[in-house]
Amino acid sequence: MSGSQGLLRAFLRLFSKEVKQYVGTDQFGNKYYYIPERKNWLGQTLRERRFMEARNMKEVDYREGDIPIEWEAWIRKTRKSPPTIEEIMKNEKYKEDVQLKTKDISEKENLQITDSKEMLAVSSVQTKIKGHASAPDFGKSDPSEDPTSTGKTFQPGSWLPREGSNQNK
Repeated sequence: MSGSQGLLRAFLRLFSKEVKQYVGTDQFGNKYYYIPERKNWLGQTLRERRFMEARNMKEVDYREGDIPIEWEAWIRKTRKSPPTIEEIMKNEKYKEDVQLKTKDISEKENLQITDSKEMLAVSSVQTKIKGHASAPDFGKSDPSEDPTSTGKTFQPGSWLPREGSNQNK
């Protein structure tokens, strides 16, 4: 069935006056063609077609990157004009520059991470911790004479104010 359909399509192409126009070639050897908008023998308008003839490869053998992004955008009609070789080479160079800069930045970040880990290891040895930060005497050398008991440990009459200070003045 598929063989007869292929023959039928080829026969119809002969009579439809479908003329493909060569547009360009990419750096991989793929050739790109364009068929302008036309009317068929029934008077129906057929929209333009853009397609590629691969260089000795089948459609299933293609991987990402085998078709330049610029040509793919032209085939999908997201750009009007086909790309030039100069434009493709400029974009390839830009991609390489971005990859190099990304590599440099990631190496610098890795160095900073190892340096900060070393600093953390050194500084944690030098730190002396006395008490807890929520304790009222945290950071003070001598404990205060002010009451510090909580409701659980407080006993009436266990604390007396200092003699020299009068807080009700």
